[in-house]
Amino acid sequence: MLDEAVIGRIAALVAARGPGEATLAQLRADWPGLRFTACADDDICGPAPYLEAETFNLYLLDAREHCIALTSDLSVASGVVLADVEPDDA
Repeated sequence: MLDEAVIGRIAALVAARGPGEATLAQLRADWPGLRFTACADDDICGPAPYLEAETFNLYLLDAREHCIALTSDLSVASGVVLADVEPDDA
């Protein structure tokens, strides 16, 4: 289950390791019940990031319906998108 504490731990891990495949693999290992995916931040259209950082943004996933969607509602989130922010994107 996602809550503010888990989001904080996820953000701390990404801040320490940087966005990338190794970090994504570590997130999946640390929280096997959550969905994690990654992309470039400029590939996302939709709600604002749930958490913004200098080199990455975190978006929330809602998988209640047939298709996965982005959400800004932490209470329905079942995963996180790790969006890599390139210096040109900032």
